[in-house]
Amino acid sequence: MSADDELSLLVIVIDTNPIWWGKKALGEAEFTLSKCIDAAMVLGNSHLFMNRTNRLAVIASHTQESRFLYPGKRWAFADLFGDGGSSMESNCSGSKDGKYELLTAINDAIAEEIKDLMTKTDMRGQQTETLLAGSLAKALCYINKMSKEVKANQEMKSRILVIKAAEDSALQYMNFMNVIFAAQKQSILIDACVLDSDSGLLQQACDITGGIYLKVPHMPSLLQYLLWVFLPDQEQRSQLVLPPPIHVDYRAACFCHRNLIEIGYVCSVCLSIFCNFSPICSTCETAFKISLPPVMKAKKKKLKLAV
Repeated sequence: MSADDELSLLVIVIDTNPIWWGKKALGEAEFTLSKCIDAAMVLGNSHLFMNRTNRLAVIASHTQESRFLYPGKRWAFADLFGDGGSSMESNCSGSKDGKYELLTAINDAIAEEIKDLMTKTDMRGQQTETLLAGSLAKALCYINKMSKEVKANQEMKSRILVIKAAEDSALQYMNFMNVIFAAQKQSILIDACVLDSDSGLLQQACDITGGIYLKVPHMPSLLQYLLWVFLPDQEQRSQLVLPPPIHVDYRAACFCHRNLIEIGYVCSVCLSIFCNFSPICSTCETAFKISLPPVMKAKKKKLKLAV
């Protein structure tokens, strides 16, 4: 199969949690959300430069929604496959520094969407966790949509890169695991680039789907790690010296308190996990028959008659 018959789709999911990035900006002004977005845009541009058939999508994972930064609403669907013609030219406003016009339009669209997302954020509610599971589900839906639009003689290989900032949310454990197994069934790689504390959920996602998990040791050097580790596709990675595999935390989250546990109780009907025993499953409301140990009846002693 020639290079033109292979279509490589990269979906970048960026954690834009405003609380985490706000604390980071107060404590360390050297690395901000804008610099993270710039590094992601350089990675996307480099991916598009690798082959003219490569495709890109960028999703912002926020506390209130998951939004496509690219392609946005003003991009025609035919433009994604290079068949837009005049429509693509109308989307590209032009480049003043000699850069490829399509890359300029993509960068401008991402910057415009992320600015609109952050300025309209209202943090008065109780939702402070990143909707990462929903963003991954949206990425899978987009990949499925793109796979149905490819030509008959083309083969599309897809992968998802998650740039994670905030901590894991145990409340999204079930949705997250469903997304992971759906990606595994569709042979879609999930890579993870973690900026702060380790993510047990993303460790499992990378191990199950065959992706790479990397915790960036120095955040201002994010771009170097993105280009070194995550720019090559699955075939090219076998020829490179990449970071060794990490120990995967396979602890599950209990359904009662959403805590990660090593030993717990499992419902035999719906496979729900609990940290404490309950005679009735709170998920499927199955009542368990508890088998008590048999009661041993005391034997009556026979009285010996005195002779």
